[in-house]
Amino acid sequence: MANNKYERLFDEFPAVSTEAWEAVINTDLKGADYQKKLVWRTAEGFNVRPYYRAEDLAAVKFLNASAGEFPYVRGVKNCNRWKVFQTIYVECPAEANKKALHALDCGAESVAFEICKEVDKAFVEALTAGIDPTKNEIVFYICTSNTTIVEPVMEWAAGFDKEAVRIAFDFDPIMWGLTRYGKFCCGKERGEECFDKIAGYIKAYKEFKHIRFAGIDGSIFGNSGSTIVEELGYMMAAGHEMVVELMKRGLSATEAAKSIRFTTSITSNYFMEIAKLRAARILWANIMTAYEPECKCAEKIYLHAVTSMWNQTVYDSYVNMLRGTTEAMSAAIGGVHSLEVLPFNAATTKNDEFSERIARNVQLLLKNESHFDNVVDPAGGSYFIENLTASIAEEAWKLFLEVENAGGYINAFHAGSISARVKASAEKKNKEVATRRITLLGTNQFPNFGEVLEAPKAECGCCCEAAENALVPYRGGEQFEAMRLAVDASGKAPKAFMLTCGSLAMARARAQFSCNFFACAGIKVQDNTFFASVEEGVKAAKEAKADIVVICSSDDDYATLAPEAAKLIGQDAIVVVAGAPACAEELKAQGITHFISVRDNVLETLKGYLKELGI
Repeated sequence: MANNKYERLFDEFPAVSTEAWEAVINTDLKGADYQKKLVWRTAEGFNVRPYYRAEDLAAVKFLNASAGEFPYVRGVKNCNRWKVFQTIYVECPAEANKKALHALDCGAESVAFEICKEVDKAFVEALTAGIDPTKNEIVFYICTSNTTIVEPVMEWAAGFDKEAVRIAFDFDPIMWGLTRYGKFCCGKERGEECFDKIAGYIKAYKEFKHIRFAGIDGSIFGNSGSTIVEELGYMMAAGHEMVVELMKRGLSATEAAKSIRFTTSITSNYFMEIAKLRAARILWANIMTAYEPECKCAEKIYLHAVTSMWNQTVYDSYVNMLRGTTEAMSAAIGGVHSLEVLPFNAATTKNDEFSERIARNVQLLLKNESHFDNVVDPAGGSYFIENLTASIAEEAWKLFLEVENAGGYINAFHAGSISARVKASAEKKNKEVATRRITLLGTNQFPNFGEVLEAPKAECGCCCEAAENALVPYRGGEQFEAMRLAVDASGKAPKAFMLTCGSLAMARARAQFSCNFFACAGIKVQDNTFFASVEEGVKAAKEAKADIVVICSSDDDYATLAPEAAKLIGQDAIVVVAGAPACAEELKAQGITHFISVRDNVLETLKGYLKELGI
């Protein structure tokens, strides 16, 4: 018979106190430092505990809010149905239109046209033929200084229900002017002409209820190497600056806020990205509620997400599918208005039908097979994510206030504090990539040995020339890729030979480590199962015409095997010892000076070997 009574699961089990958990943990640590072993200090400036319990939610203030209720941590509406988004680069308007219609037929619900030229009515008519802006949201990415598209697009839009048309122009002078190029493209120090145009368009087309003319693209920070807190805090500060500038031009707080479309990047930091999106809604709601807007919609952030370009690699590019999928999951769980999954080959070529289809299908699978869109705030109630959300919001709020105290985003950027902080974070991340604390599979770890690089595509040009204080988006793997490209272009084919001897288990382990190490630079590697003697291994290395011979054995064996191998090899190749043995100083005294280990800065070490090889 069915049980119609509510039951509390696990009531039959005794409760376990935090003290009891801690006692067991400390016993297992055997005297090791709890803080050093188990507490993670994030790049965002706060600590993450090894576990959380219900009692850790006591200080979290937003727990009782439902979806659609202030501060909107659980969503700005009572559903999680985000839009599948695709960007189309426009060269020929007719071809772009054909591509857009195909994308919409294949699951996209919103498309963007990226246009780097002036346009006229005929151009817009060809571009938008057959598209209904009341059923599908249309976005126009254009240079801030190029506003010729507005009038013909709005003339086209006037043929539809003005209250149902959904169009965004994404004029973004703060991010794609000041932040990306260090100055406003209109030539004014504070971008007066840019803000005048945006305010003018909002007033001129106020009968359209869902048109957004202003954009704040925070993904510039994430793709320039910032932390999550920096991207969020500075994006909020830039959004507030936009509101302030538009209010100066006669708009209300509600009119200004409703005109802004925010964009954020989504990295592979899975749980942190979920928490970031939830924190973004809290922060914007708190910023706008201070203006006491006549409509609560001003407090609800309109947030578009794009998977990270910083994480994309040109080597082993199919791994980008995996990165894009986990990033899309973070965005779907965290909650966004729309989401774009970048094609896996976005860094190397103009996207093709296959890569675009795979990118769309990631989201279609999340919706139609995993039903992510049927659950409001899936992360709600998680002790871990609720605490992450509160911590990120707190740190980003501190950064927001710091910018406000400096006179607002524009003043703070001109003073240099914003770019200096982001560039410092980028340098730290670059070092973590170089030392493999951040893993980019296929690039700085486990490379595809025989792969040939396809040169990355150039960024779309702009009328502005970047100033010294500008933020420049880049990819984390670029320096490793440049190193491999230099090897491919050199006309040489340097080879690293694994001389495996001594202890079989250690020889094999270190040979695998060394193969991955040298292959990251595009050096050809020759692995070998085992040699019965050093003489046999050296003979095989010379026959293979190796440029680098890596001695792979145990630390105990190196004291005798390494000097013997070095003597037999002489000047015919660079002798390298795999590991950091205790006898390293003794080996150095005998002329063996090259060692590789997990402690190395892999990038700089490999550059050193290439220099010795004349590359």
